[in-house]
Amino acid sequence: MQRVSRRLRGRSFRLTLNSDGRRHPAQNVLSVVTVGCGLVAFVCAFIPAAHAVAAWLGTTGFVVGLLSQYVSATTPERSLNIVGIVASFVGVVLGIYHGGFFF
Repeated sequence: MQRVSRRLRGRSFRLTLNSDGRRHPAQNVLSVVTVGCGLVAFVCAFIPAAHAVAAWLGTTGFVVGLLSQYVSATTPERSLNIVGIVASFVGVVLGIYHGGFFF
């Protein structure tokens, strides 16, 4: 038991999308853009005056998320993609409900 606790103490926690040990800069950027668009679209979806922003960013995040899901290499990237795709979908649906793509 001491060996296990000693190993855990010496190892620091790092949040990374590259769980396989290789670099994936394009896939990581696509995942982060998907989550960014999804979160902004999700927040704007609950503001009726920002329906156009929610609709456009939600559509962009959804399409980029699907592309990112197609080319993703690791499980953490795929998990981040799903969070972004769902947030984008909710944002675009509520954005369309509140008034659509144009002011």
